[in-house]
Amino acid sequence: MLRFREPAITSRETLTEKPTYLLKIWDERNPLIFGIGEAAVFPGLSPEADHRYEYKLIELLANIAIGRPTDLSRHSSIQFGLEQALRDFASGGQRIYFDSPFTSGEKSIEINGLVWMGDRETMHRRLEQKINQGFKCVKLKIGALAWPDELSLIREIRTRFSPDELTVRVDANGAFRMENVFPVLAQLADLGVHSIEQPIPARNPELMKFVCRMSPVPVALDEDLIGIASSEERCRLLDYVRPAYIVLKPALCGGFSGASDWIEAASGLGIGWWITSALESNVGLNAIAQYAGTFDNSMPQGLGTGGLYTNNFSLPIRLDGDRMRFLPDSPVDDAQFISLDWKD
Repeated sequence: MLRFREPAITSRETLTEKPTYLLKIWDERNPLIFGIGEAAVFPGLSPEADHRYEYKLIELLANIAIGRPTDLSRHSSIQFGLEQALRDFASGGQRIYFDSPFTSGEKSIEINGLVWMGDRETMHRRLEQKINQGFKCVKLKIGALAWPDELSLIREIRTRFSPDELTVRVDANGAFRMENVFPVLAQLADLGVHSIEQPIPARNPELMKFVCRMSPVPVALDEDLIGIASSEERCRLLDYVRPAYIVLKPALCGGFSGASDWIEAASGLGIGWWITSALESNVGLNAIAQYAGTFDNSMPQGLGTGGLYTNNFSLPIRLDGDRMRFLPDSPVDDAQFISLDWKD
């Protein structure tokens, strides 16, 4: 169980801890060489997060032992963890999932500074921290406070920084409805906001299509991507709704293979995209950063900073201002994984 340093408030709930599962793959003839992956399940958001989740993990273990495939099309987080573990094992258990200029230390990744929900004073403090750390793109979680309070915070930003000086993204997590979303979008447009993620609840493609067409602020799909398992469904959704962007969380959109499928579909329609973590530990964050590092995408990515939890793992990813870096000469302490209580 991952424990938050501070309660993480979303438009749905307040989190103080989050379950996650690590997958380990090794050759019994050399058990000290192993691959690690994180099945980063997200209760309340991941469709597979129910009482049957651990049974699916047991099924996967049993099938691997006998060489039988497992249908993970409806278990995105397990697909995500399995792909990591297999890639890590294939690279010799070095925690290298995607070999690229990022993992060689030649390239860094610009990320946005995420400002979690809280009361207005707390959000203001967190925003100041991000600006002082050098972030040139910030993303504010909105939808938990009264809208006038959140709006005043964005207005305050704009009195100090123009859109050319500071990019502002907002993430509504489906907080608004047909009756109130368009006044919000108009106010955000007046303030030069870059984009809004998931302004209305997921699974209403007709309304989302209308919002995307009429919104003066570019709209990004996020939760609407969850649970869409086939290439045909993905292409059909994007072609119908036509958002400006999609936000890809590998743990929620089909693992790395699913994210790549989404990127291919979006690119064919001229839809932009960026990659985002979803409250993973540093195991999953490391893998997502490496995946993001394989692309030539100049937009700030939505990677976490690794500082959310009190009981995180130590891996060679570091935040330098607003850029994520991989430290190839920093050894990984495998004792932190070997000492865990693994279930065969």
